[in-house]
Amino acid sequence: SFPTRRSSDLANLKYPAAAKENNITGKVIVQFIIEKDGTISTPTIIRDEVGYGATDEVLRILKGMPSWKAGQQDGKIVRVQYTLPVKFKL
Repeated sequence: SFPTRRSSDLANLKYPAAAKENNITGKVIVQFIIEKDGTISTPTIIRDEVGYGATDEVLRILKGMPSWKAGQQDGKIVRVQYTLPVKFKL
């Protein structure tokens, strides 16, 4: 099964002020590993269409997220690589 998250996890996302002032929208795509215990490790930004500190904000949110439900394969708990697009739109 796939790891799961709640959309409320992104509710505390703060739009970077400079991006807001300049009407900048776009996506930040982050990739990370969900460990067997549900913790997140090795977050890596794949794409940043926003700039203005949006990547720092996405990484801040990831650090504060509660543990995820770990992935399973053939009945065993496994590490899973996950890619998460985070949309910034006004």
